[in-house]
Amino acid sequence: MSVLRFAEMTWPEVDALDRERTIPLLPTGAIEAHGPHLPLNTDVIIAEAMVDAAADLLASVELVPLILPPVTYTAAAFAGGFPGTISPTPGAVRGTIAGVGRSLGRHGFPRMAVANSHLDPVHLASIRAAVDVIDDAIEIIFPDITRKPWALRLTDEFKSGACHAGQYETSIVMAARPELVREDIRVGLDDVAASLSVAIQSGKTSFESAGGPQAYFGYPAQASAEEGAATVAILGEILRDAVIEAVDPATAVATEMDS
Repeated sequence: MSVLRFAEMTWPEVDALDRERTIPLLPTGAIEAHGPHLPLNTDVIIAEAMVDAAADLLASVELVPLILPPVTYTAAAFAGGFPGTISPTPGAVRGTIAGVGRSLGRHGFPRMAVANSHLDPVHLASIRAAVDVIDDAIEIIFPDITRKPWALRLTDEFKSGACHAGQYETSIVMAARPELVREDIRVGLDDVAASLSVAIQSGKTSFESAGGPQAYFGYPAQASAEEGAATVAILGEILRDAVIEAVDPATAVATEMDS
């Protein structure tokens, strides 16, 4: 099966798609500060890499991946103090994701999968709210990588919570878009071992108060393109497995046994 890009198709081409075998894939990211070494659209880059990796895997099991344009602007309150961060209201984000789903549902698509790499708690809550308010218009498949079992597959730095623009995210951008990494800055960055997830649980509401005065957490100087490529492969498998579980649980069990 081929991988299709929704925005590049015509309406008759969309109309001709097999609704049961076609899986719309929605990348969601943000425009926000990612340290002094990564671009503002880092989360979008990661989500799109996740979708691209999953699309190839889904095509290999006779599904039709349909890659949607990404949700780029979303709630990013934690990075709000840094120039370049754009942070719409949570309601706008929820409405956008739910609206995309309802539109697809009106045209006969039974499900849509969300690939998310932006871990701001308000943004995550907006996706979950969209899943809750979508009614029966469409099934939204959302493997939340901050939760089990998905989080357990990812790197030690990611699981520690000290991972915004650190080794985990920097490695992925080095693999996917190396020309956008400010390498001369990256190699000289100090470690920031403060856990952003722990800070969130303790009530912190900004990168600065959480211990990230340059909008990064973790170990970006230790990043590598090799780690990034391996992580993208895992992210693709996570999205594939979530989709197959929703579409065909029997196939999902067989895929899990083979992996």
